[in-house]
Amino acid sequence: MTAIVKINHPALRQIAKVVDPKTIGTAELNDILKKMSVALLACDDGVALAAPQIGLPLRIFIVSHRLFDDNDTKDIVFINPEITRLAKTKVILDEGCLSVPGSYGKTKRAPKATVTALDETGRRFTWSGTGLMAQIFQHETDHLNGILFSDHATDLKNHFPDEPKI
Repeated sequence: MTAIVKINHPALRQIAKVVDPKTIGTAELNDILKKMSVALLACDDGVALAAPQIGLPLRIFIVSHRLFDDNDTKDIVFINPEITRLAKTKVILDEGCLSVPGSYGKTKRAPKATVTALDETGRRFTWSGTGLMAQIFQHETDHLNGILFSDHATDLKNHFPDEPKI
């Protein structure tokens, strides 16, 4: 099983590389997506995961199928995601991270965000989200830019509340 890397791993501090669209659908990229899904599924409280969190500095993140009520939904794949819209307002939210285990803090995030990306078949799509989904988009994009939530969080604490980790 692929392990989630922790705070001191160098991949977490790199700006992730753009995925060549020609590699979408290849066995190599499909294997990376599978490793990400398996690693995320192994975390009871994880809701999303970026490729740098498994040590691969690639511009990919996934959102867990567990966020959706539909049992047929699979993890949502975002390849080369770009945040194309953010609400101008910010809200203060509790946040944690699978790569910074046991640490939580307050972050300022836009309550609405829109991302454009490629899916696992290479199809371009746009997804607008509010609340937790908007927070996920911003948190995972930070990972792709070498930023951890703990870099800008306030009131950092080490504890284990029942908050989802993104």
